[in-house]
Amino acid sequence: MSHSELLAQVPLFSTLGSDDLERLSARLQTRRYDRGGVIFHQGDVGTALYIIHDGEVTIRLSTPEGKEVSLALLRRGDAFGELALLDDAPRSTDAVAREETHLLSLRREELHKFLQERPQVVPVLLASLSRLVRRVTRTVHDSSFLDARARLARVLLDLAQTQGEPGTEGVAIASRLTQTELANLAGLTRESTNRWLRFYAREGLLSYEEGRITLLEPDNLRMNAD
Repeated sequence: MSHSELLAQVPLFSTLGSDDLERLSARLQTRRYDRGGVIFHQGDVGTALYIIHDGEVTIRLSTPEGKEVSLALLRRGDAFGELALLDDAPRSTDAVAREETHLLSLRREELHKFLQERPQVVPVLLASLSRLVRRVTRTVHDSSFLDARARLARVLLDLAQTQGEPGTEGVAIASRLTQTELANLAGLTRESTNRWLRFYAREGLLSYEEGRITLLEPDNLRMNAD
């Protein structure tokens, strides 16, 4: 897949025609990260938007004591680092490669030049940033007002929606997740995550084998997400 074809899958650039996509793709730079490689730290100066060509990236918050909360698990075609396009403020999160990952990066200066040439992209950019704010707001809401059972169910349903692979047995989540990674996404302890995974498995709502989660009855699991 060419860079312009990948750009066409990114909501931020979905309204662009083929000529504009080619023009923008010529301004992209490639980056490679090994598993565990830090793309940026919270507090770093933000200078670019990133698009995942292949691999996976975790967006997370962390503390000096080693505590982590994962805000998003991103895959091919997902973009992140949008806030760097608007100001010179430091990064608000960490971004870490879950496996060998290849990225396309677009520097702020290059995007600003492009927006001057194609101002119709600006409303789409603002809509993308609005979705980001809504996602963070929901994460704060869930961690403040929902119990562990509901938080885990919501995370599983969100993963199924963004990267689900429907099959004869149910909807398989593409990423293989450890219980620690799943706990970080739900803002729970590993012990609590393990307890509720086993509960949902006993109820016949999901299966969990070697990190692969399949939602066997997504509609019934949704009843536990409130």
